[in-house]
Amino acid sequence: MEMPRERWADLALHPVRIRILRAVAGTRLTTHDLVALLPDIPHATLYRHLATLVKAGLIEVVEQRRIRGAVERVYALPAHGATLDAAALATATPEDHARYFTAFMSSLLSEFSRYLARERIDFAADGAGYQQIVLHLTDAELGQFAADLNRIIGPLLSHEPGDGRVPRLLATILLPAEQPTPPKPTNEGSD
Repeated sequence: MEMPRERWADLALHPVRIRILRAVAGTRLTTHDLVALLPDIPHATLYRHLATLVKAGLIEVVEQRRIRGAVERVYALPAHGATLDAAALATATPEDHARYFTAFMSSLLSEFSRYLARERIDFAADGAGYQQIVLHLTDAELGQFAADLNRIIGPLLSHEPGDGRVPRLLATILLPAEQPTPPKPTNEGSD
């Protein structure tokens, strides 16, 4: 079932829902697990947003277990993930992209603020950082860069939690940078 872009944006681009989707990505979690992972979100709010995501098909119930007379549900992302497909992104308007990017940046800012609020932070030990660089690439070099990056990251996406693995958020933004305007020649020596 393909979801219209506007409906997807209304559902997925909410700060709490973004955090739930990120928590469930690549793993299977119960509501108890989600409460433990997202302790700053009130339980009722978490349950309400989780139910919304399940109803919309952005998260699936992949297992149900009987625990002391209650049913415990296990959640995961559907096989197709919880993102817009390439066709939907290609046909998005500039206004759509502005909304998507604003939600992306808001989510990133929220994650960084939570990191900075920790009792102890150590950028080097935590492997944290941020930077901006400009790469001068032909279209072919850009294609090779994307392929190389996918080749490196692809196998890491299948890693399950545990075994000493710490969840690490990698956010990428790639866009054309403005070309610097060369200075205009001055007419030195002319009167």
